[in-house]
Amino acid sequence: MKYMFSFAAICALLCLSTVTRAQDDTDKSKRPSPPASATKTIGDLTIKIDYSQPSLKGRVIGKDVEPMPGEVWRTGANEATTFEVSRDVKINGKDLPKGKYALFSILNGKEWTIIFNKTWNQWGAYKYKESDDALRVKVYNSQLNTPAEKLAFDIDDKGTVSLMWGDKRFILDVK
Repeated sequence: MKYMFSFAAICALLCLSTVTRAQDDTDKSKRPSPPASATKTIGDLTIKIDYSQPSLKGRVIGKDVEPMPGEVWRTGANEATTFEVSRDVKINGKDLPKGKYALFSILNGKEWTIIFNKTWNQWGAYKYKESDDALRVKVYNSQLNTPAEKLAFDIDDKGTVSLMWGDKRFILDVK
């Protein structure tokens, strides 16, 4: 009888901890890299970026924290960052159809390759497939005078999208 009670108590604790953990997973604001977004409407165009916002916490980009040189990065943390446009646009002069995309990037020294991938609903870059790319553009890395502790995106009134992370910055021109 004692063993049966102990077994039942252990099962109850396991079930309770599973329910508690599931509830924690649904509250994304409590993650170490919480969700953030940037949205801008310019005329009939809406640009929306949803991402998770990692912090440097004393770590060095390319050594302790992503992006690692030459590797595909989800351009944020947790789920892949999404980039959505409400109509067909040009990104740095190249066509991108209306839709929602995963935003990946590759940092190579002074140059970034920015990738708009059709498979937007994925975790990180683990299932990234180059064959699903809708567009790739090259942009230059510029240095920030004041490092950004948290990764952040900004969209200005002209459709310029900026990423700031550590001392790094890239800019996309959306028309």
